Amino acid sequence: MTVTTLLETEIELYQKRAPRSKQLWERARKVMPMGTASNSRMYEPYPIYIDHAEGSRVWDVDGNEYLDHNLSFGAMVVGHRNPAVMNAVAKQLTIGTMYGISHPLECELAEEICRRFPFLDRVRFSNSGTESTLHALRLAKAFTGKPKIVKMEGAYHGLHDAVMISVKPGSDRWGDSCIPSPVPASAGVYMDHDPNTLVAQFNDADCLEKVLQQSKGEVAAIILEPVMMNIGVLPPKLGYLQAVRELCTRYGALLIFDEVKTSSMSYGGAAEYYRIFPDIVCLSKSVGGGLPLAAFAFTEEISEVIESRKMMHAGTYNANPVVVAAGLAALRDVLTPYKYESMRSLSDKLAEGYRRILAKAGVPGIVTNAGINGAVTFGVESVSNYRQWSTMNTEMWTAFWFGMVNRGVIPQPYWWDEQWTMSVAHTEADVDTHLAALEDVAAKGLGSV
Repeated sequence: MTVTTLLETEIELYQKRAPRSKQLWERARKVMPMGTASNSRMYEPYPIYIDHAEGSRVWDVDGNEYLDHNLSFGAMVVGHRNPAVMNAVAKQLTIGTMYGISHPLECELAEEICRRFPFLDRVRFSNSGTESTLHALRLAKAFTGKPKIVKMEGAYHGLHDAVMISVKPGSDRWGDSCIPSPVPASAGVYMDHDPNTLVAQFNDADCLEKVLQQSKGEVAAIILEPVMMNIGVLPPKLGYLQAVRELCTRYGALLIFDEVKTSSMSYGGAAEYYRIFPDIVCLSKSVGGGLPLAAFAFTEEISEVIESRKMMHAGTYNANPVVVAAGLAALRDVLTPYKYESMRSLSDKLAEGYRRILAKAGVPGIVTNAGINGAVTFGVESVSNYRQWSTMNTEMWTAFWFGMVNRGVIPQPYWWDEQWTMSVAHTEADVDTHLAALEDVAAKGLGSV
């Protein structure tokens, strides 16, 4: 069976398994673009609609059970309906859902974040990863008095205009490999002739320095994910993050770690894992325990621009008490140092299983993992940046994803730029179930042309 035939077979089976999801999607299309609340949730022929969840599993509206490694794009690291989080939320609901005034829990959560990132002193809260990076970049510009930022080609840092640049640029527009051309990622995003968002290549410190040299001292900050998570999972080369840290210091730019996903790598996130200390850290997803919580943390010195009211930061829903209760329970009671070790071990086991099974079946591709996340990139031999990743075989990935879902495993969110996530609810038996499904899909002709 060829990959094309396998994909056709699996999509046909998918449609037979999920007719109720199709009905709901067709209803939703009449009132929502694409029939979904987010572009990333729509895929052909139609998306699964979930009815309920528990622990490491979700059930769709047709009654199908799935082992869940989507985990809300990595937000549900505590697992679905975690008792500690549920109890904390239930308790808060009995005394108030929103005040618009300060409350004790927000201080406790800020203290917990500072414990995890001891090189930072102050925390402000927001509601999403997009808000976190938006405010962090404004803070960097306010503190340095400089207008420009540098991001990595292929990196995603939310949906505000400053970072909706060169997220998935095509080869016809991406320009020089060392100093990429900034490319708007969406209609409605406009750039001046002298753009304030510059683009560099991940894992290449020499080319990053050339971008900084051309900026003539106008760069306020470099923002990056310590492990790029918008192209599967791309770990940094040895010494790369240290070189970026040194370049920031040398050129007077702040270093911002977007740890919206990588904060799940360890108790102190990727900063602790790699022993690199940025000036600002952006957080969201797992820190909310399943509720919409985000934060950005920074030094006391940087805090002065907010303390003095030079920079505006506000938000009606910031530090909502229900959300903060969930986040505090997640970080203080559930995501303990031991739990990170356990989740990393399971993710390593899953990655090793992927490599063994795909090699045995002769399926071309590489498996990369870091912390509790991993991904498979089909049809390539190595990946160190976005341009190499973009040559992957997406038909193989799509056949893989539908094949896994039809066998009761959501291996990662739909779209080949995502990755699997491990949670505290996953077990070794879950990893075995995941790998058994992969073995069956691989044997059906995943690597056949």
